Amino acid sequence: MNENHAARQVICNGRTYRFPKAPTVVICLDGSEPGYIEETIKAGRAPTFERFMRDGANLLADSVIPSFTNPNNLSIITGRPPAVHGIAGNFFWDTAAQTEVMMNDPKFLRAPTILKAFHDAGAKVAMVTAKDKLRLLLSDGLDYSTGRAIAFSSERADKATKQANGIDDVLEFVGLPLPDVYSAGLSEFVFAAGVKLIQTFRPDVMYLSTTDYIQHKVGPGTKVANDFYAMIDGYLDQLDKAGAIVLATADHGMNDKHLPDGSPDVIYLQTLFDEWLGKEAARVILPITDPYVAHHGALGSFATVHVPSSADIPSLLNRLRGIDGVDLALNKAEACERFELPPDRIGDIVVLSTKNKVLGTAPEKHDLSGLDEPLRSHGGLAEQRVPMISNRKVEIPQGHRLRNFDAFAVALNHVV
Repeated sequence: MNENHAARQVICNGRTYRFPKAPTVVICLDGSEPGYIEETIKAGRAPTFERFMRDGANLLADSVIPSFTNPNNLSIITGRPPAVHGIAGNFFWDTAAQTEVMMNDPKFLRAPTILKAFHDAGAKVAMVTAKDKLRLLLSDGLDYSTGRAIAFSSERADKATKQANGIDDVLEFVGLPLPDVYSAGLSEFVFAAGVKLIQTFRPDVMYLSTTDYIQHKVGPGTKVANDFYAMIDGYLDQLDKAGAIVLATADHGMNDKHLPDGSPDVIYLQTLFDEWLGKEAARVILPITDPYVAHHGALGSFATVHVPSSADIPSLLNRLRGIDGVDLALNKAEACERFELPPDRIGDIVVLSTKNKVLGTAPEKHDLSGLDEPLRSHGGLAEQRVPMISNRKVEIPQGHRLRNFDAFAVALNHVV
């Protein structure tokens, strides 16, 4: 590390970050509800996590709402909430174009990333994400021709090139075969790649982001979950031994969302609004929707609803609040203020369900054939609390509400 780096600072989206004292790795453990790591430790299978939590930092933070993957990963990588970076879900209704749109293109991003800011300041940066849907957003603005940037996904590691990703022959570099998108191997590839990058490329700042495939299937303490976190534990040990500052947080938690018979416990909002306002007079958008719905059936605990201008929104909100399983029903202004959301990408009404309920459109619009386990999902307030764990001690200002998007600030500014 260049000695004068330690005295330098980088400003991104109004926040100041110090140049790292050592290679700094921020990790998003997708879907890591508090309890997964603790149960693996209890089983005697996570000595590295146990050491980090004992000798380093063991904190809790709040994710952004909706507690979905894209909004939170983009909040972590920009250090700001969705009102600033613009990504309020995986999916939204574009009122100008009158069409439903996936928000996986950088054109929807309204703020630069912390990785770009460090890269522009002369640092070496790297990013590895499990699914390719996030790669373009998280790596937006990096210039691979400098030789100081590498970014790729596990899902398309075999397609990575020097020109488009800053690296080629990734499978050979990592030493693992291309993993299946619905597997624990997708996340393991992220960690294996991260270790190789620390050992060889030696980035100043690196971001690793996994997938919540396992957490959607099983809860804390199960053999499958313990196997998964034991795998992560081994890679964290390697990152630590390589001299990296390591900080792991999560994008959201995860909860059971099913009835005693194992079927999803769903409030079908489109069905309700069709009854209240007439068929298809309202449009229900489920921002959890993405190309990978087999493990959750596009059912989550956050929904947004576009209604006709003539609709009596206060009356509709009162009706929604009277439904068992509705945690919050807010108008656009209330939701945007409370959850720091971009108004142009949110409907007229925002609905959050309770801990064990999910929100859907209509029964016939959800393909649940891919659910081979009782539904576990996320999106609401019950999934907002997430871990923040570091291999180094940190000092957080007293009274500060810790957010998962403080991860880079904690790792770079508050490590003792």
